Amino acid sequence: MRRALGIMAAIGLMLGISSFSMPAYKMARLKYNGGGDWYGDRTALVNLIKFCNTNLKTNFETEEDVVEAGSDQIFNYPFIFMTGHGNVIFSDQEARNLRKYLSGGGFLHIDDNYGLDKFIRPQMKKVFPELDFVELPVNYPIYHQKFSFPNGLPKIHEHDGKRPQGFGLIYKGRLVCFYTYECDLGNGWEDYGTYAGDSQESRLKALKMGANLIQYIFTK
Repeated sequence: MRRALGIMAAIGLMLGISSFSMPAYKMARLKYNGGGDWYGDRTALVNLIKFCNTNLKTNFETEEDVVEAGSDQIFNYPFIFMTGHGNVIFSDQEARNLRKYLSGGGFLHIDDNYGLDKFIRPQMKKVFPELDFVELPVNYPIYHQKFSFPNGLPKIHEHDGKRPQGFGLIYKGRLVCFYTYECDLGNGWEDYGTYAGDSQESRLKALKMGANLIQYIFTK
């Protein structure tokens, strides 16, 4: 019950309420085993937090937390970000814990930083054996919040010439996990100038899409 109440309290944060009247919540980054670089996109979340607090009037604390997949602390966060290039391993206990978190009201955003796909799909099957990732259509509400993306997920970084795709795990009618593939959304949230060839235009698109994600979570 304490775990569920922790998520419910965090998700009770409503947009548009002045910050002095609401307690601050934190975004968290998921730390996982397997050797993959869970710590990638080092400046991404702090920049997304700043953008959301400015443009959505949310009241997130300015620094991110790090939480492990099997920790009880995961239930303190309404939104958890996961990224990397390499291997991911969830133990049975971690998979059960993630399932409790997601089925109880939490939300996980997985951003493929290039090379994550073949590792994360079988691991999320451990979490929800009965579910498959489905591509969200361009009219899905996540693309039409404060900012409109009529063509769906924006392309931030080019890798293999593939189109960007946004996949979801939908549990009992609720989107619990959003997986961004061939997009590099988290790269776009990083400090401007981190990657050669980045433009302010692409960075703004990435931040706006991230804000849509946060707004969707808190209004659904």
